[in-house]
Amino acid sequence: GRTALRPLVVSSPAAWSSALRSPATFGPVFEDQPLSVLFPEESTEEQVLLACRARASPPATYRWKMNGTEMKLEPGSRHQLVGGNLVIMNPTKAQDAGVYQCLASNPVGTVVSREAVLRFGFLQEFSKEERDPVKTHEGWGVMLPCNPPAHYPGLSYRWLLNEFPNFIPTDGRHFVSQTTGNLYIARTNASDLGNYSCLATSHMDFSTKSVFSKFAQLNLAAEDTRLFAPSIKARFPAETYALVGQQVTLECFAFGNPVPRIKWRKVDGSLSPQWATAEPTLQIPSVSFEDEGTYECEAENSKGRDTVQGRIIVQAQPEWLKVISDTEADIGSNLRWGCAAAGKPRPTVRWLRNGEPLASQNRVEVLAGDLRFSKLSLEDSGMYQCVAENKHGTIYASAELAVQALAPDFRLNPVRRLIPAARGGEIVIPCQPRAAPKAVVLWSKGTEILVNSSRVTVTPDGTLVIRNISRSDEGKYTCFAENFMGKANSTGILSVRDATKITLAPSSADINVGDNLTLQCHASHDPTMDLTFTWTLDDFPIDFDKPGGHYRRTSVKETIGDLTILNAQLRHGGKYACMAQTVVDSASKEATVLVRGPPGPPGGVVVRNIGDTTIQLSWSRGFDNHSPIAKYILQARTPPAGKWKQVRTNPANIEGNAETAQVLGLTPWMDYEFRVIASNILGTGEPSGPSSKIRTKEAGESPGCPKELSSGQPQLCWVPTLLTDGFGYLLSFRRQGSTHWQTARVPGADAQYFVYSNESVRPYMPFEVKIRSYNRRGDGPESLTALVYSAEEEPKVAPTKVWAKGVSSSEMNVTWEPVQQDMNGILLGYEIRYWRAGDKEAAADRVRTAGLDTSARVSGLHPNTKYHVTVRAYNRAGTGPASPSANATTMKPPPRRPPGNISWTFSSSSLSIKWDPVVPLRNESAVTGYKMLYQNDLHLTPTLHLTGKNWIEIPVPEDIGHALVQIRTTGPGGDGIPAEVHIVRNGEMALWDPMWTPSLESSPRPGGNTRQLGRRAHLIILQSKEKGKPWAQGLSYLLLLSSSKDPDAVPNDTLGAPACPGG
Repeated sequence: GRTALRPLVVSSPAAWSSALRSPATFGPVFEDQPLSVLFPEESTEEQVLLACRARASPPATYRWKMNGTEMKLEPGSRHQLVGGNLVIMNPTKAQDAGVYQCLASNPVGTVVSREAVLRFGFLQEFSKEERDPVKTHEGWGVMLPCNPPAHYPGLSYRWLLNEFPNFIPTDGRHFVSQTTGNLYIARTNASDLGNYSCLATSHMDFSTKSVFSKFAQLNLAAEDTRLFAPSIKARFPAETYALVGQQVTLECFAFGNPVPRIKWRKVDGSLSPQWATAEPTLQIPSVSFEDEGTYECEAENSKGRDTVQGRIIVQAQPEWLKVISDTEADIGSNLRWGCAAAGKPRPTVRWLRNGEPLASQNRVEVLAGDLRFSKLSLEDSGMYQCVAENKHGTIYASAELAVQALAPDFRLNPVRRLIPAARGGEIVIPCQPRAAPKAVVLWSKGTEILVNSSRVTVTPDGTLVIRNISRSDEGKYTCFAENFMGKANSTGILSVRDATKITLAPSSADINVGDNLTLQCHASHDPTMDLTFTWTLDDFPIDFDKPGGHYRRTSVKETIGDLTILNAQLRHGGKYACMAQTVVDSASKEATVLVRGPPGPPGGVVVRNIGDTTIQLSWSRGFDNHSPIAKYILQARTPPAGKWKQVRTNPANIEGNAETAQVLGLTPWMDYEFRVIASNILGTGEPSGPSSKIRTKEAGESPGCPKELSSGQPQLCWVPTLLTDGFGYLLSFRRQGSTHWQTARVPGADAQYFVYSNESVRPYMPFEVKIRSYNRRGDGPESLTALVYSAEEEPKVAPTKVWAKGVSSSEMNVTWEPVQQDMNGILLGYEIRYWRAGDKEAAADRVRTAGLDTSARVSGLHPNTKYHVTVRAYNRAGTGPASPSANATTMKPPPRRPPGNISWTFSSSSLSIKWDPVVPLRNESAVTGYKMLYQNDLHLTPTLHLTGKNWIEIPVPEDIGHALVQIRTTGPGGDGIPAEVHIVRNGEMALWDPMWTPSLESSPRPGGNTRQLGRRAHLIILQSKEKGKPWAQGLSYLLLLSSSKDPDAVPNDTLGAPACPGG
């Protein structure tokens, strides 16, 4: 329906342009802020410079405050303003020590810099008075006080004996406290007689000064030879406060005879190995919250022990978790700003507007970290700062608020001049003038106002929608916009064209891997417009120009868009859509292509019922790829370097519906891994991943050659002959290096072994052995000489110096000193046993090295958990004794939240990506950086990038159309949960939402949803079934899966050696 249009008077833009601020205008943004300065009082420097520079348009002017009061910076005074910098000439402590802040202003507003403290350093001379002599008995402990002069800041101390530069050594008997400067001698002896002077040194930013005390004489009376229990004299305080990242030093030194030994421990946790020390000082270079707790120093000698305890309390300066950013807002609208900071003690938050404190008033509500405006007005524009502070520091976050009042203006975004539309279709015409407050919008056709009807809708944001278009809808359409600042309009002409239709739709098809297939797609369209065809597979656009691709167009006619698939692979199965489109409309039809192929890899390979020569293997079915699985073959290998070989099974032929089978013919006491391969009429599929490594059991007694005998019994084995008439074997053997051969007669053609017992045989002793057969007619020829060893025994020596350290939330590194080869056998490696604190060692998990490495990484651990660790050497006979246990604590787990709010920008040759930083919770490990996995449609192999910031810029070719990006945190606890982004150049972005998982078909079509990425990775393209999700429409989601294809697999080969070598 339409009503008559009244003429509108449209005001000139000049009437309201004064309300529109120049785009080049912005408030001050600090580029350089003052730093705290420590100025030596005796310095020859004649000035102090406090820096301040801000970027602003118009340029900023500068003022300074000292101790909260604005400074008068007059020409000729000691305080000069140079640019924005404050220069203080001939500074003195009495006049200039204090807290300074810079204020930068322009017409937009004012911002206040961080605080900079100007302090004056000094070190006075020691007293000139003579020092009293110190007297004690030889053999007793003694303390010589330093009594340093007045100073700032702290000092370092050394002591002289008799003359310079004869400094007292820092050995176990002497200790110089760096807290008080006092010299402690645990037990005096005759060499300590002499004169002592304390040397105090001050270290300032660009100055060092040292002063000496008067000498004090140490006299020793007759020696006291008695032994004394330790008595701690230099004690660290009961409470030590430290800031995160600072160095913490605890001091502990005791008198005693003999000289006491010092040991440190953490009472409520484990002490990191790198800090474990027998020194009188415990030093933590960069303290963290994990280091907070109670520490104990123990001094011990043969007469007793003494201890002292104290607590380290870790605090932190404020650090931003959430900050404000520059904001443009319409006049009359509401605005909420928030900022948040971490710190210990918890920081308080306050607000500044143009450098002045801001409190709740009228339309402004200030509530800690929240600042709320209702019905913004022009006077609310300005520079705002959020200030977080605790007793350790103050931080500032700044942002500009620009309140806009603009008459409607179509110059940046007019209605389209020419608006083509398809007959029977729908057209959407936006009306988006720049205006503040938001404009009221009316539409007209010709001279008639448009009102909502069944075919015509004007949406609340002013967009015009016309449905079921006919020729009568052609004409001029005008959008009128108005607010209290003024009015404006913009006109476009609607032209109606013939609709596009699919005249021959693609048909669904069922093919085998390697087949070719053509999908037909013909269309009709308005002849005045160009027609293009696009194809998608499971809603992902098909790239016909990709080198070596499988897709071809089969016609150059404009109305024919047929698609040919050459040498179809499993990944080419799925839902194909043909879309014919012009600039005004489009039409599409779908078809499903089913690609049949060899089976996918079986999963869940599990070993059960482990015997000496048999095991039971179970698995779960993989994808049959639309052709029933006909049979399975099983393969095994002996890690780490063995090749995969087919094994004998029960049943011998494993049907395609089976999910378990028995493996036969294995070697006792041998490590194995197993895998399963499925096949169907179309071929043999990929192998499963390997099972967990297992070891078959020791062999029991049997007529065959035993796998192991007790110490001192060499095993002599052979393959029996097939003749039986009066047969037996004649053995000749001797110790290697001996000249005398011993013989033994073994009757019976089926005999296979002989055991030689003698108490003098040591473990792993070499013997030379020959064998011949005999029967009633005499002896046969002798075999070649073989070298046989007596049985091994377990190693007798334990590894030493075992050290363990958690390197992530689920891993720790273990190192040890190696065991030297002993005579009990050949060392094969080391076994690490580890168990959680509080559990018994019997519950320990075990991992073995494959060789004689002296380090290993243990994985699969619980986060933030203390473990005990021991290491043992092992050979074929078993494991040796355990090392002393070491302790390690795993890191806190990485944050469970992925990076959010990901945005990106393409340039001609690079891609820039930004995201919100992830802030770890108290029970999560710190974030030290981010890992980004990047893969584009030209290079299927992903590349990994690392960055310490919450943004990254990488070079990309100009012809990149699509890219998959995966971003996750990394830190001491390992890698976090990834956020995945599918990027289309000049298009939309699909974000993988970790709170919602796309639904999968119960039997997905690997051929249709798998994109090969290389030998060890596949790209799975998933389509959401939840069409209600706004971002699930027409988008694909990409999931990276690993596979473990082994190119060295050797099918159809037998596995397993006979129990003994033949010949």
